[in-house]
Amino acid sequence: MMMSDVIYHPEQRFQCNGLHIAADSFGDKRNPPVLLIMGLATQLVHWDEAFCRKLAAQGYWVIRFDNRDIGRSDYLHSKPTPGLLNMATHHYFKAPINAPYLLDDMANDAVALLDSLNIPAAHIIGVSMGGMIAQIMAIQHPDRVLSLTSIMSSPGDKKLMKPKLKVAFTVLRPRSKSQEQYIKQALAMWKVLHGKHFPFEEERMRNMILTALQRGVSASGIMRQLGAIMVAPDRTPQLQQLDIPSLVVHGDADPLVPVINGIKTAEAIPDSELKIIKGMGHTIPVSIWDELIDSFNAVARKSS
Repeated sequence: MMMSDVIYHPEQRFQCNGLHIAADSFGDKRNPPVLLIMGLATQLVHWDEAFCRKLAAQGYWVIRFDNRDIGRSDYLHSKPTPGLLNMATHHYFKAPINAPYLLDDMANDAVALLDSLNIPAAHIIGVSMGGMIAQIMAIQHPDRVLSLTSIMSSPGDKKLMKPKLKVAFTVLRPRSKSQEQYIKQALAMWKVLHGKHFPFEEERMRNMILTALQRGVSASGIMRQLGAIMVAPDRTPQLQQLDIPSLVVHGDADPLVPVINGIKTAEAIPDSELKIIKGMGHTIPVSIWDELIDSFNAVARKSS
């Protein structure tokens, strides 16, 4: 099938776990479903439309959605929001953190979305925080997960999740209220995360940033998502009990979630496939899309 022939199902908001979750999809709804889960502070549009169409052209129904507190899904502004100082004292001194919800709740959002779409089970692909959510879905709802693909993510062992301080500051620094400055700051962040090995497609990323900004971004929402990451326990013991076809993908140049996180995730999941991509940072470069889809296909076939 040609990418241009792939059906697009426009964005809707679905009742999920007490919230409204925004989602759209690509491909024939009779095909095996693939649920794409994005990471911290990122939206469904960060799953590039061309990537979704390319994946759907392989014979899948590809669904992408906004996590809670981002994009066009519901925001939990009535909940307490942990601050950076609280995050830092928790990280360095184990001080309690005022996290208003857990990654488990975000995983339940995703399961509820499957319910709303009448999907008994799906292939789950998660990036970064989305990979953590995908892992929790596999642990807590194994009957809903046909295969698990965890990209540039972590098993939750805090000893491994050590980004470079400069990178962490670049990601978490407050954004300007000026649209032009916001885009400039976000571009600088994505360049740092992308690294220098693969070409950085600045115009494509600029358009994605602008689209995401227009759809909805909340600084407090991002901090609530980060709080859920910070309080999440190590999932290694639970991952060791999985019996689901699994793929772990990580870049050896990831400056935010070091590659050891991917290695340890793959070591924890029995019979998982580990794919380390040379020069890849904390993005999915266009030039590896075909390689990634081929690897996913190989794991997905194990579920049939």
